[in-house]
Amino acid sequence: MKRVHKKLTTLCISLSLCAASLAGCGASTQLSSPETQASAQTEAVRETPEAAESAKEASEPAESAAEAAAQDGLYIEPVEGISDDFIRGMDASSVLVEENSGVKYYNFDGEEQDVFQTLAEGGVNYIRLRVWNDPFDADGNGYGGGNNDVPTAIALGKRATAYGMKVCVDFHYSDFWADPKRQHAPKAWEGMDIGQKCDALYDFTKESLTQMLDAGVDVGMVQVGNEINNGMSGETKLENVTQLLHAGCRAVREISESYGKEILTAIHYTRITDKAQVDSLVANLDKSEVDYDMIGLSYYPFWDGSMSNMQRVVELIQERYGKKVFIAETSYCYTSEDGDGSGNSLVGIEDLVEGYPATVQGQASMVRDVCAAAHEAGAVGVFYWEGVWLPVGEASADNSPVWEKYGSGWASSYAADYDPEDAGLYYGGCSWDNQAMFDFDGHPLESLNVFQYLKTGATAPLAVDSVPDLHVACNVGDEPALPQEVDVIYNDRSANKPSAVTWDAAQLAAIDTKTGGVYEVTGSLEDGTAVTAYIEIKMDNLVQNPSFEDSDTSMWKVTYEGADNPTDYQVNEADAHSGEVAFHFWSEDSEMDFSIEQEFTDLAPGTYQLMTYAQGGDVTQEASMELYAVTSSGEQTEPFMVTTYKDWKNPTIPEIKVSDGSLTIGVRMKCNPLSWGTVDDFVLNRVSD
Repeated sequence: MKRVHKKLTTLCISLSLCAASLAGCGASTQLSSPETQASAQTEAVRETPEAAESAKEASEPAESAAEAAAQDGLYIEPVEGISDDFIRGMDASSVLVEENSGVKYYNFDGEEQDVFQTLAEGGVNYIRLRVWNDPFDADGNGYGGGNNDVPTAIALGKRATAYGMKVCVDFHYSDFWADPKRQHAPKAWEGMDIGQKCDALYDFTKESLTQMLDAGVDVGMVQVGNEINNGMSGETKLENVTQLLHAGCRAVREISESYGKEILTAIHYTRITDKAQVDSLVANLDKSEVDYDMIGLSYYPFWDGSMSNMQRVVELIQERYGKKVFIAETSYCYTSEDGDGSGNSLVGIEDLVEGYPATVQGQASMVRDVCAAAHEAGAVGVFYWEGVWLPVGEASADNSPVWEKYGSGWASSYAADYDPEDAGLYYGGCSWDNQAMFDFDGHPLESLNVFQYLKTGATAPLAVDSVPDLHVACNVGDEPALPQEVDVIYNDRSANKPSAVTWDAAQLAAIDTKTGGVYEVTGSLEDGTAVTAYIEIKMDNLVQNPSFEDSDTSMWKVTYEGADNPTDYQVNEADAHSGEVAFHFWSEDSEMDFSIEQEFTDLAPGTYQLMTYAQGGDVTQEASMELYAVTSSGEQTEPFMVTTYKDWKNPTIPEIKVSDGSLTIGVRMKCNPLSWGTVDDFVLNRVSD
């Protein structure tokens, strides 16, 4: 049994949720009173000067424990010139619902401990907390994702403050998730014109911050909106969004002045691969004289391009507009396992960034390198996104009752009324558990210590961190060739080198090169480290330009309804299944009805198999998508539906009888405005006579 660590602050958590009513209408907007803010989700931390001082003292010797952990196996190169003031931030918005759901957090000694103390011990100096206006339905059921209302932010913020960390308040100005795909207005603001909505946003911002500061939360920064590239609070017109930003920033300034406390205002954008769009958005802020201090950027290296591109965006904003910049969100996985059976946003297999394996060291190396790149470009800090969001329940269990009750999954079914086209379709558990900085049982990973070792570095005995799986392909009839050396990633990456490998001869001999299939072959390095190779025996793919990499696409026929073609051949490696190009679809304001197909006239008689890959999102229930094959005998179809980014669907028609040489293959889709996606890698194989 693990010994329970003595708490230095007291937190009372109930076992049920009820709604905290946060109306947001104009000048009459009223937040729940301080007396009623201790909702069923949380009772605010009771803090005395003595307790706060004890917490401070308890965090001071933490370095020795963290240092010992780092010495066990973590290797961190110091970041030259990084200051103590560099923001080493953590988004910890999910902590309360995690604890309500039964999750326990431990320290490096295996003792149960307030997670905020553990974060401080790991070198975190800033906590970011999202705030939704009213994340509950009419019956008090939470939408999930932390049910992050103002009372929740107060409770979490008090705990962060007790351990010496500042708080960044991330106002979404929505009742649920806000990002480039969705910027829904709060329920209480529906039907308002832009003037009324500005008043409501101003009131909500000012009253929320008042309550936080009066409760003792050390607010150091306020985000006015979250990833607002395409809109905010239901507004998509740039001039309306700008008015909302004026209102929010004015509220922060007035609170800052009235409390005599410096509170920085930040505006948050994402999708920095489109540097021109980000530049245009920041230029509008400058032109419109929005009174803000900082630009926050989301940068996920597995989605948002190279670190050098991120640096160019950071430098551009500083040089052209004279504003401070920070990375508002980043993360990386430490494992490819799924902790709760709900699927993960970053699977951690094929979607990894080269050189950064799905290991604790790989996670630490990525965080270190993002911080180093940001610092080199002049950014003032980095926030890691939701490093404390752990799985609730076992991966093999049905955990939905707990997710539904406490809001510990990314969305509950109750969110359907508010967000029917996303949460209402795909609600479930945590999609981030393999990117946390705690293991599935709540114990901190060595990678958490990267924050305190950015300045000093940490050394460990040289050790193999990962040997990436090897993927080899050859055509039917050919003998697969496995290399005699494989690339090895060490904890000290400067030691990376090819190393000799011995493959299992019996497994190699068992490969049938006469038929297609995938075979697994194991091997070992000289020190015994295991290596795995996947050998694919490929049948001839009869599709011309199957991945659209050739600029000549004349063999493909695209048809569509309406005046505008919603499709194109997009050059973007991040959105392609293989290579750099994929068939892309998107429309801002009109429904889409299109198809892409290729015709064959001289195929050998026999049975064929057809497949393709597709990904995308923001589709409604009325959308339809299907893979099809047309012969002289009729049409065969295989319906499918894209769900979210990088969740590649692989529709397959396994038996297509061709008798006269003719065959037409393709994909057809009917989908709603603002849905999006890509299709890639058509495969047509002759499987039998």
